[in-house]
Amino acid sequence: MRQLDREQTLAHLDYQSVADACAEVLRLDRAGRTACPPRGFMPLAEDGTLLLMPATDGELAITKLVTVHPRNSEQGRPTIQGEMIILDAATGTRKLMVDGGAVSARRTAAVSLLAAQRLAPRTDTPLLVYGAGTQARTHLEAFRDGLGIRRAFLHSRTRRRAEALAADMNEQGMNVTVIDDPRAVLEEVRLIVTATTATEPFLPASLPQDTFVAAVGAFRPHMAEIPAALLQQGNVIVDTAEGARDEAGDLIQAHEAGAFQWSDAVTLESVIVDGQPPNGEGPVIFKSVGQSLWDLAAGRVLVQSIDP
Repeated sequence: MRQLDREQTLAHLDYQSVADACAEVLRLDRAGRTACPPRGFMPLAEDGTLLLMPATDGELAITKLVTVHPRNSEQGRPTIQGEMIILDAATGTRKLMVDGGAVSARRTAAVSLLAAQRLAPRTDTPLLVYGAGTQARTHLEAFRDGLGIRRAFLHSRTRRRAEALAADMNEQGMNVTVIDDPRAVLEEVRLIVTATTATEPFLPASLPQDTFVAAVGAFRPHMAEIPAALLQQGNVIVDTAEGARDEAGDLIQAHEAGAFQWSDAVTLESVIVDGQPPNGEGPVIFKSVGQSLWDLAAGRVLVQSIDP
């Protein structure tokens, strides 16, 4: 079994290729050709989480073991660590073991890219990113590569990390500016990414109707980035209905407060397979909590890239 370290794994996971693979996996899922059990979840010390995610398309099978420790960033350690094994579904023969953190980073941003390509009313404005961690970086890269975004604003409670990320992205040809007050640019931007561990909503209660928000933080019920009032105004699309009900803190809290109904949310599968548009007027809010089908899609890209 061949093993790929983090850099080798990243080198084989082009954002657009993974986004296209995610769309194809959704079509396979609709056709009943995939299996994706709910991911296993176990709390760990220091506010950590252990996640176990299997999936198969009948030809390949994957299982990913990942730990998430938000406090690691304060000590300069990786927030997400893990491994993913890709195997032949018919024989169990192990094909690859790859870096699970790299897979999570790339496939999450690729799913947001897929949603933005299908749903964003406008892609001709700067991008505003909340957060300065791994997902902030990968979303800057994905929107640059897949949407042609060259100018972005970056806001984080840890300005030092934001400045380091901005400097790195600027060296790669982007124009990324660190800002202290996101409200100053909200009239200018129509693409927003929230990638934080916030437990209190920080987006405004209202945004212009032609705004697209990719909300990838708030992956536990007690977390929140999006206020209930904005959810009421917007069109909510979720990457997975089951995952959102279990883990999307923004939506769970708004539902419990009577400000959001699960029946109002559209799944990304419906968008991709059925061409279903958002339910009404208002900003598009894509809420992503992740599922192992996205890891399976990344596994398909890895195997095809290494053994075409």
